Amino acid sequence: MIPVEPVVGRLVVVGLGLIGGSFAKGLRESGLCREVVGVDLDAQSRKLAVELGVVDRCEADLAAACVGADVIQLAVPILAMEKLLAKLAALDLGSAVLTDVGSAKGNVVRAAREAFAGRLSHFVPGHPIAGSEQSGVEASNAALFRHHKVILTPLAETDPAALAVVDRMWRTLGADVEHMQVERHDEVLAATSHLPHLLAFGLVDSLAKRNENLDIFRYAAGGFRDFTRIAGSDPVMWHDIFLANREAVLRTLDTFRSDLDALREAVDAGDGHQLLGVFTRARVAREHFGKILARRAYMNAKGSSDLVFVAQPGGQLSGRVRVPGDKSISHRAIMLGSLAEGTTEVEGFLEGEDALATLQAFRDMGVVIEGPHHGRLTIHGVGLQGLKPAPGPIYLGNSGTSMRLLAGVLAAQPFDSVLSGDASLSRRPMGRVAAPLREMGAVIETAAEGRPPLTIRGGQTLKGIDYELPMASAQVKSSVLLAGLYAQGATRVTEPAPTRDHTERMLRGFGCPVTVDGARVSLASGKALVASRIEVPADISSAAFFLVAASIAEGSELVLEHVGVNPTRTGVIDILRLMGADITLENPRQVGGEPVADLRVRAAKLHGIDIPEALVPLAIDEFPVLFVAAACAQGRTVLRGAQELRVKESDRIQVMADGLQVVGINCQPTPDGIIIEGGKLGGGEVHGHGDHRIAMAFSVAALRASAPIRIHDCANVATSFPNFLALCAEVGLRVAEEGKS
Repeated sequence: MIPVEPVVGRLVVVGLGLIGGSFAKGLRESGLCREVVGVDLDAQSRKLAVELGVVDRCEADLAAACVGADVIQLAVPILAMEKLLAKLAALDLGSAVLTDVGSAKGNVVRAAREAFAGRLSHFVPGHPIAGSEQSGVEASNAALFRHHKVILTPLAETDPAALAVVDRMWRTLGADVEHMQVERHDEVLAATSHLPHLLAFGLVDSLAKRNENLDIFRYAAGGFRDFTRIAGSDPVMWHDIFLANREAVLRTLDTFRSDLDALREAVDAGDGHQLLGVFTRARVAREHFGKILARRAYMNAKGSSDLVFVAQPGGQLSGRVRVPGDKSISHRAIMLGSLAEGTTEVEGFLEGEDALATLQAFRDMGVVIEGPHHGRLTIHGVGLQGLKPAPGPIYLGNSGTSMRLLAGVLAAQPFDSVLSGDASLSRRPMGRVAAPLREMGAVIETAAEGRPPLTIRGGQTLKGIDYELPMASAQVKSSVLLAGLYAQGATRVTEPAPTRDHTERMLRGFGCPVTVDGARVSLASGKALVASRIEVPADISSAAFFLVAASIAEGSELVLEHVGVNPTRTGVIDILRLMGADITLENPRQVGGEPVADLRVRAAKLHGIDIPEALVPLAIDEFPVLFVAAACAQGRTVLRGAQELRVKESDRIQVMADGLQVVGINCQPTPDGIIIEGGKLGGGEVHGHGDHRIAMAFSVAALRASAPIRIHDCANVATSFPNFLALCAEVGLRVAEEGKS
């Protein structure tokens, strides 16, 4: 612990058990307090506290200890708090800040209001979520709260300066401090801590009372031991907690009892579908919400969790590989499979975080989905009218596709929905999709400048519209078409330029008549979707990194298997061929309505071109790595008409220009594109800005670099290409996480 300048004169800690003792010891060692005074009724605890360096001195008398106190921490059992607060209220505490560590806040606040008659401007209720199997002052641990949550529940009248002091103290101990309303705290803790303990105590007691109890405990497996471990907690402490927080515990217990009754009914009725729904949701819930919390922590850490790729210079690519499944098709397979009637089987599903966000969204809305397991999903569709309200906001991580397409589906539902995402997604424009949906009759609220979160009001009647896209966007087109499934009359979308048509193709595969007349796509509502079988081809956007890599690395020859070559997605191939790339399509075939082929790419001398604007929408996601191809080409490459790149996961024009300049390439960003002069690449430090395609593009660039390229902020590569590094190693691209071979 790094010593700090004292900001608290005298800290008084009342109650020197594990929590109070650890708080006192940690702050004493930190130097944040000039003096730490302990108060405890037990003489032996007072003696040990001084001997062990937990406090500077100890007092048996509360009044004597509190003279001159700047902060008083109450760390006594929760049912003892009422009497302690009454004693403190009778003392002249001056401007001392009062705080506590009780795990139920409502009753503490009520007792404080009664004792202090409303004089609570210096009271900061708190609760550290930390502990140990050990107890007593002898177990005091200065590092006990490091990386643990501490929840402060300031009152409306709490002085911000008092709150800041208590917040600073906990942060000095290494705690992750959050602020929350008292009522919310008690509800959350009732569900996450108090209910599990109640169930563990109750289950063990119930089994222990049975005649065959010895055999029950003799043959108990690991799951039983894991679940009931917390029944070994201090009974007196938990007795106090349940009585103190009984109202919130009862509400949580009633909800759980209702769910338990539903489970019992499902078992009794042999309702396997209901059981499967509960079990599949439960199996992934911990991992899903863990990722949400990890992502939030990562986004807020300002680089402290920086994941760095190191790409070594040189190399040659060879072999045959299959890149992960197409992300666009994976998203749509979940959505249409969920809205169809019957069971949809999916093969080749991309198990990246973006597609998994869509998967979890539909699970939250009551769809039973088995998997994913090795790219296989089984979706038990609920029909167009079968979705249920999600239990809370639907969190979509970094996935703009999920948010825009889901907005179209949810605009027609009878319930309200909120769509949110991580810090990156929360900066991306959603007004472009909200505008046409509002024309159809949807009620959608956004944050400032049309950004997430989106609040979608249910119960609206949608009508079909003729909509001309102001700019080419497959996501906006798809969102309007999905809303059109529910709209009165026909829905028509006209594109200014062709964009990927996976939604149209898949709708036809699910039995929805979609017509295409030139640039216009039309569908009529009233037709149920019928379950189908979907085989997701390999993603050409992921293949693009290896197409460029094999093109620029001398002596390379690589085959990319089973790649989707939908003509609305092959702009990257067309652009590379115009630059002189040697790419051939082998074994062309149709799989589930999508054209597929194996792509053979050989090294070639590339030359700069003016990229035809007609190809821009057909390669919009592949431009970061195409910029690398341009950097390795002879001559000048000019891109125009690609302003869409500025509002992706990052400003891909500016971010790529910054990185290319770092490695020695002369380039000039423009408002809607970039001018790149091909040349020799050096090494250097570049930043991915949380954008997976930037990180992977510079990994490829190292093939022609004269020194290693270190790429910062690469954690989001998992969103679209979970096994990128493994495939790089397999084909001969030398890139790895820093510190790993």
